[in-house]
Amino acid sequence: MTPAFLYRAVDRQGRERQGRIAAPDAVSAQARLVAQHWQVMRIEPAPAVARAPGRLGLRSRALLTRQLAALVAVSPVEEALRTMLRQAGSTREGAVIRAVHAGVCEGLSLAEALARAPHAFPPVYRAMVGAGESAGRLPQIAARLADLIERQAQVRARLAGALAYPAALAVVAIAVVTGLMVAVVPRVVEQFDAASRQLPWLTRMVIGLSDFLAAWGWAVLATLALAAVGFVRGLAWPPFRAAVDGALLRLPLLGPLWRDAQAAALAQTLATMIAARLPLLDGLRLAAQTAQNTLHARALGQVAQGVREGGSLAAGLAQAELGRAGLFPPLLVAMAASGEASGQLGALLESAADALDRSFEAAAATALALLEPAIIVVMGGIVALIILAILLPILQLQTLTGT
Repeated sequence: MTPAFLYRAVDRQGRERQGRIAAPDAVSAQARLVAQHWQVMRIEPAPAVARAPGRLGLRSRALLTRQLAALVAVSPVEEALRTMLRQAGSTREGAVIRAVHAGVCEGLSLAEALARAPHAFPPVYRAMVGAGESAGRLPQIAARLADLIERQAQVRARLAGALAYPAALAVVAIAVVTGLMVAVVPRVVEQFDAASRQLPWLTRMVIGLSDFLAAWGWAVLATLALAAVGFVRGLAWPPFRAAVDGALLRLPLLGPLWRDAQAAALAQTLATMIAARLPLLDGLRLAAQTAQNTLHARALGQVAQGVREGGSLAAGLAQAELGRAGLFPPLLVAMAASGEASGQLGALLESAADALDRSFEAAAATALALLEPAIIVVMGGIVALIILAILLPILQLQTLTGT
């Protein structure tokens, strides 16, 4: 690896410059700076730069991208990154910016420097930044990237907020039922031990389940934990992951929702890449790398192959099938065909993304609105069965005694 040096210099306009430069030795580093007509004030060996730790959330990435778009419109990239670094300080975002800034100071392009933080900036992000640099439209492309990331963050936040109450309701209901089965039912059953008559079948079933949970509850929890760990690890095996993704898309109600969400993300990503003047083939390749569903990723690879051979995007999307249904919704296929015919593919893909997003949000809101009462009804029914199992022996004894 080529050694690196930290420098402090003054450029031809009298502005102070400081950063990091790669060179075989200090003399060569100083010569490179002098060749730019900079007055070198200090140069010293730099510590090795490690890749930026951790990941960036969507909101943090969107904020950094929005800042970058505003700053590179009025200043060079190195100066913009230096300003962002002063604002970020010693935060996680600061560590990411520091790594990128060091790469730019070494003479790398911004897209190449972003590879110093691969977990913070995915390949599609770096490719679009590179396209913006090549076309001289970095501020505009960065602004579109910020819009795209903010949109993804908003969708994720809305889903998380909508799922919060049903999830909390389910957890509380499960805790109540478990408490009844483990703590309440055994105490009530003690009152029936002296009875000579056989207890009703529902009562015997509830008592058996209560005894099992009291004795083997830890084993059930351990089994569920191991199953969860095995499932997560199994997702790393491509055939298993493909089977799970296919099963998700085939679910009666949730499958179409998941398909539309993936299609909306694909359409928005492709629209942004086309606006960045990336070739459609490169856009499809990068979209396949970022697809969350392996079937979509595989289908996009096939679509890219068809486009490479002279086919159209719409035809490739229409040929991707999942059983008897299309893997991509008809709306996306129709808008892609219209966009290719009219020469406005990017604009129509963006319109398709908006329409699919609205459809997804409406369907998701309806499904979640139905989920809450469904949880209440199911858990209420389970509690009612437990109470009925307790009351049946009492009613039976009252009948026998004639009271």
